[in-house]
Amino acid sequence: MALINKNLSLLLVLFCICSGLRLRAQNTVFLSEGKIEYEKRVNLYSRLDENNAWSDFDKKLLPNFMVSYFDLVFSQNKTLFKPGRENPDNNKMFWEQPGEDNVVYSDMEKRQGVSQKKVFDQLFNVQDSLRAIKWKLTDETRVIAGFNCRRANALIMDSIYVVAFYTDEIITPGGPESFTGLPGMILGVALPHQHITWFATKVQSIAVRETDVVSPIKGKKVDNATLSQTVQKLVKNWGKQGHMFLENILL
Repeated sequence: MALINKNLSLLLVLFCICSGLRLRAQNTVFLSEGKIEYEKRVNLYSRLDENNAWSDFDKKLLPNFMVSYFDLVFSQNKTLFKPGRENPDNNKMFWEQPGEDNVVYSDMEKRQGVSQKKVFDQLFNVQDSLRAIKWKLTDETRVIAGFNCRRANALIMDSIYVVAFYTDEIITPGGPESFTGLPGMILGVALPHQHITWFATKVQSIAVRETDVVSPIKGKKVDNATLSQTVQKLVKNWGKQGHMFLENILL
């Protein structure tokens, strides 16, 4: 009798586990279109320390972090990343960072991208293939904006170490700026040595029209190599600060 009760208890436990797994699978929503808000944070103090061109007095004029917001609209294999809501605490007259006005269109199926980037007073329309990033997946996980994410690491532009967190619950393989190539949407990116992060603050499941995800058309047409050469000429006498500026433009 005791053996029968024990077997019944075991069967009941297994039934509950299986039912829970089925319920979880039924309730999981895999998004293929919607809108994501990203918060971009730049540690200005750390960047100034590395540049060695600013005093403690200069720091007092600036906040420790510059925080800005971007929106990413996605539908199937296309994304459009663009500036979002304004942060009233930002005073761009004193600490505007390169890349704050970027508009980035990515077509993951065709592996093509179009980016609208402002360099000083000149606007460029950068048309090129998507960056091929060799990601290395890890077992580390975290929750971002309510989504389970897995960590991946990579090296871009020869020396920039990238930490990314993606979720396969959003099937579009995109991300902020030009970060793509993982099996799902990238909801978090950190560049530890550049002191820059992008993390999703909210994800909205909304209907996206075809006209909502189109490539930018303004600016002088160039490819990434031409843009890099142009910027290098402009900042050739800036030393380390010029290298940091170039990195930010090419991200």
